[in-house]
Amino acid sequence: MIRHIVFFKFKPETTNEQIEKLEFGFSGLPAMIPQIKSFEFGRDIVKSDRSYDFALNSSFEDLEAMAEYQVHPAHVDVVTYVKEICQQVVAADYEF
Repeated sequence: MIRHIVFFKFKPETTNEQIEKLEFGFSGLPAMIPQIKSFEFGRDIVKSDRSYDFALNSSFEDLEAMAEYQVHPAHVDVVTYVKEICQQVVAADYEF
């Protein structure tokens, strides 16, 4: 299994409505992309200096399944939107 963790830092001008749109976009992905085994996301609640604003934690059977997820049109649409509202995105992927 592959764990895919992504952290998002929003642009200062990103609005709550834009974040809600991102949440809505993420919420639909598991029903559209069968390669997703688990999928959680949420806003940071600590808001420390080292915190990112939002996180995604998902899992896939293997690297091939994750690669299929990454090019799926529904995921590509969300990534396009992320690029509009985020100033930084970092990820880590590992086997478990």
